[in-house]
Amino acid sequence: MSSTHPMLTASELVAAYSSGELSPMEATRASLDVIAERDQDYRAYTLVDPEVALDAARGSEERWRQGNPIGWLDGVPASVKDMFLTQGWPTLRGSLCLERDQPWEVDSPVTARMRENGLVLLGKTTTPELAWKAVTDSPLDGITRNPWNPALTPGGSSGGSAVAVATGMGELSVGTDGGGSVRIPASFCGVVGFKPTGGRIPLYPASPFGALSHAGPMARSVDDVALLLDVLATPDPRDPAALPPPPGTYREAVRRDVRGLRAAYSPDLGYIDVDPEIAQIVVSVVAALSEAGLTVEDANPGFADPAEAFGVLWATGAAKWLDSFPAGSEERVDPGLRQVWERGRTYSAGDYLDAMAARAALGIHMGEFHTRHDVLITPTVAVPPFEVGHEVPPDSGLGGWPEWARFSYPFNMTQQPAITVPAGFTGAGLPVGLQIVGPRHSDDLVLAVAKLVEEIHPWPTDRPAGASD
Repeated sequence: MSSTHPMLTASELVAAYSSGELSPMEATRASLDVIAERDQDYRAYTLVDPEVALDAARGSEERWRQGNPIGWLDGVPASVKDMFLTQGWPTLRGSLCLERDQPWEVDSPVTARMRENGLVLLGKTTTPELAWKAVTDSPLDGITRNPWNPALTPGGSSGGSAVAVATGMGELSVGTDGGGSVRIPASFCGVVGFKPTGGRIPLYPASPFGALSHAGPMARSVDDVALLLDVLATPDPRDPAALPPPPGTYREAVRRDVRGLRAAYSPDLGYIDVDPEIAQIVVSVVAALSEAGLTVEDANPGFADPAEAFGVLWATGAAKWLDSFPAGSEERVDPGLRQVWERGRTYSAGDYLDAMAARAALGIHMGEFHTRHDVLITPTVAVPPFEVGHEVPPDSGLGGWPEWARFSYPFNMTQQPAITVPAGFTGAGLPVGLQIVGPRHSDDLVLAVAKLVEEIHPWPTDRPAGASD
């Protein structure tokens, strides 16, 4: 948080509110101080509103004083990615093509639920334009940097949210994930990021990326992710695909005993080239899980890389969205996004329907796989963080971000819950994430396995150079 208070998890912060050790005003001021001191170097935020944040913290402090908090996270400083509509604040989505000076009168379901549960919104975090790629830089906000090494990318597209959480610029954040955009930056920044089952967190307006798009909580502990999911997993009438309320709470389900459950470990999904150091770090945690009582079997899911179908769905969604932009936008958007736009315009309705059929077939395949394996464990990302300003690792020969994000986008296509938790550090001191994937609607199970990882493999106490002291 600040030099006065160490960084705490949201759960620890709420316990400190309850005991009177800290107040929401103190915590919010501390987060705002860190933003003022550090964000010019890392660019986690595109908008910060101290007045609104302190007003919300003041209301929370009064509720705690009266012994009447309105939620399990009342008064916790948090942020939202600049993809979510937020009443009173512009939602520019990393673009120079959207008009800032217009009424911003609507809260998305995510921001509405956060306000209703007393969270203190500090501001909005950076994203690549329209969240189109797995690194975070944009024409609007420039380059967002990794707090462990500012010469490197934090990943994306929810890179600003991951940096904010990792550095103490707020305890919680919510990102979007259409191909790994919560899990990739969480892995690169050493935090927890969860993409729940499609529809578990309602979205409005509907994403042009369709069924690929999810919202997901990001935090410094699995417990905090579960608490935030309890807040967000409330149906909203504006999303016809939203799921009904879960049968219980995630804050309780996260402590479920998962020893004896069947886990498949796939080091490469059968077709991915993985950095050897990342592979070794992940397999060591998998071995520890086996020793802790999880029944682990080496097993690939047995599907081919769905890159072609994913590419069609991604490009057609981007093209549909960008076709609604003002005239002349072609010259103002990110050049890489413009290429996706142009490619998306070349696909036919038949191409799109074929991609949707491939998506459905992959979902059926994974459903059958999970009749034999309760969860699937993989690395989160095949490569470590790389130099900022590049879509792919320099000199890698890769053609685009999906080529190094192959562990993540298949599970957007299937809408399965998938979480990344810290697994360790490379020799260069860079975080590595482990991914846990479950069958649709098993968000509670995925969180519980992640909690077991946290218990047997505690996160290092080291914090990134960009974090508060």
